[in-house]
Amino acid sequence: MTGTDTLSENPGAGGGGAALLSRAAVIAIAMMFGLTYSLSAGLIALDLAARNLSETFIGANAAMHALGVLAMAVLLPRIVAALGIRRLVVGALVLAALVLAAFPATPIWLWFPLRILLGAASEALFVLSETWTNSLSTEATRARAMAVYTAALSVGFALGPLMLSVIGAGGAAAYLAGAGVALLAALLVASPKVRAPAFDRPSRESPLHFIRLAPVAMGAIMLNAAIETAGLSFLAIYATQLGWPESGATRLMTCMMVGAILLQLPIGWLGDKMDRMKLVVLLAAGATLGALLWPFALASEAATYALLFVWGGAFVGIYTIMLAVVGSRFQGSELVGIYAVMGLMWGVGALLGPVLAGLAMDLVPHGLAFFAAAVCFVFVASVMAGRRTA
Repeated sequence: MTGTDTLSENPGAGGGGAALLSRAAVIAIAMMFGLTYSLSAGLIALDLAARNLSETFIGANAAMHALGVLAMAVLLPRIVAALGIRRLVVGALVLAALVLAAFPATPIWLWFPLRILLGAASEALFVLSETWTNSLSTEATRARAMAVYTAALSVGFALGPLMLSVIGAGGAAAYLAGAGVALLAALLVASPKVRAPAFDRPSRESPLHFIRLAPVAMGAIMLNAAIETAGLSFLAIYATQLGWPESGATRLMTCMMVGAILLQLPIGWLGDKMDRMKLVVLLAAGATLGALLWPFALASEAATYALLFVWGGAFVGIYTIMLAVVGSRFQGSELVGIYAVMGLMWGVGALLGPVLAGLAMDLVPHGLAFFAAAVCFVFVASVMAGRRTA
């Protein structure tokens, strides 16, 4: 653990009611990040397509989100000590609400800067919710705390498409619903009963500094993003190409997400009982083997659902345990910097994953399975090599 900066207040240190409210606030922040990201990504794309705009235009607008993430990843470690986590989180939630409400009321050319602002708000929620969760936990319970956080994040990702399916993409209703939920979360976080950590001093290091500090964590987040986005893009297509009906194929991602939510708690419990890096290697090795079994399991509906349920939990568990590892080794503004760059690396992985998976699927029928297995294997090999070097 570094000694460069420290948390000057630990919300979990006392006051059971305040600690519980703080945990509820962090769960709300995590869910709001997942919800705003998943809701806005699908909603804006559908809205632009309904206006007969090209895929190139839609893709260019989506890329603005990444620009906002990049800008906030650089700024956040420098401003968190001055403004404080609570103010930044409330500001990010209010900004997200205002931006979502502004989309249906503004001309299309303004959607580009609005998307940048939404990306910046999402990155702030992503990083600060991780940091806040870490501050609420002790070393003995850190992995379980991060498991609850990851489960809440996955629930948020699931709620976005669900809201969109219920409300519909037409008109302003879905935008306003997302804005309303963000404002409710802001009210919860703004409560004086919610205790937030404070930092002694800002970190002014570059993103490269944080990559060098935690290279395995950066690899884990890129792995998570690459396979998650590739799965969202191609898993249903992969199944239909093998003869699955479209309705069954679209349920596979839901099955995987349910596993990712429900299995985080037992994985977090294991993370507090054994060496966490060994657990990361075991989970990644299991994800490698599980992906290689996809082509065989897809011949049976029951086997496919069972495999994807377990595989989704194990795969997302890599990310959960790496959050705990980073949280146990770093603290203060340095931890914010690492989590911020992890958010940036998520964007890199999300960009590369669908491209490489699509190429693999063009080459061989089971390209998606082989891509997932190969990426997980490379991660396992790099972690093992790093441990031997250390």
